[in-house]
Amino acid sequence: MKATLTLVIASLTLGTTVLHAQRNRPRPFGYDMRGSMGGDYYTPPDFAGNPLYDGRVTFVRVRYRGYEHFTDQGPGWAHDYPVSETHFAKIMKEITTTRPFVESGSIFGSAIINMDDPALFKYPVAYLSEAGGWHMTATELAAFKKYVERGGFFIFDDMGQGGAGDLMNLNYEWQRAFPKAKLQLIPESHPVFDSFFKVDLNKVTAYYSRSRPLIYGYFEDNDPKKRLLAVINDAQDLGEYIEFSNRGFDVVPSNEAYKLLINYFVYALSH
Repeated sequence: MKATLTLVIASLTLGTTVLHAQRNRPRPFGYDMRGSMGGDYYTPPDFAGNPLYDGRVTFVRVRYRGYEHFTDQGPGWAHDYPVSETHFAKIMKEITTTRPFVESGSIFGSAIINMDDPALFKYPVAYLSEAGGWHMTATELAAFKKYVERGGFFIFDDMGQGGAGDLMNLNYEWQRAFPKAKLQLIPESHPVFDSFFKVDLNKVTAYYSRSRPLIYGYFEDNDPKKRLLAVINDAQDLGEYIEFSNRGFDVVPSNEAYKLLINYFVYALSH
C-alpha cells in the first residue's frame, strides 16, 4: 500500500495548479498578535463558495474570527487552503471506496464553516489549523460542545508554529466545553493508527520539531478504550506536507502525512 500511495502522490504533479504562497512573511514593527483577535471572518481569495451538501465525504475546515498567526495565506485557520485539501481529497478518491468532494465548477477543496453554523452538523469530521488563534464565543462554545457530544470528530493540525502556546490554548478552549477532559498521548496501539494504513510513528516526522511526533487526543470519559473525540498533531503540520507534496517536498514525511490524515478520516467515519 505504501508504494501505491507514493505513486499516487507523485501523479499529483500532473495537471495540478499550485496556489503557492510564501509562508511566514515578517510582520510589521509593533505587530500585536492579540490585537488581531475577534472581529470579522477572513475570506480566502480562492474561496468560491461551499460545495452543496449531497452526503459525500467532504473536507470541512473550521474558521475562527480574527487574524492570529497571519501570513500570506491569511490567518492560521486558512493556512494551506485550498491546495492541501484538494490533494488530500484526490488521494482519498483514488485509494479508498469513498467518493469525496474534490471540485465542482469554480468550487474546490473544502467547505469552510463557522463553529456555530448548523451546517457543521452535517459533517462528521472537522479540521482546524493553528488552534493557538482559536477563541470561541459563547455561541461557538455551545455549538462545539454539542457537535462533539453528538459524535463529531476534530483534527487539530499545524500545531507548534506558535510554540507551546498553541497546545495550551487548545486545551483551554476544549476544557471550557469539557472541564474534566484530559489531554492524553494516544497509545501507539490505538486503532486510529491502523484504521486504513498501519502507521509506524517511528517513520513519521513532525514538521516543526523534525523528530518523532507527539500525537495527543481527547477520549470519551478520559478512557483510551472508548471513543477518540479528537486528534492533536503537536509540532506538526500535515497540511503543509500535503500542500506541497506534488512539488517533491519531503517525499517520505509527506507520504506519512497522507497516511495519518487518511487514517483519521477513516477512523472517524467508522466510529
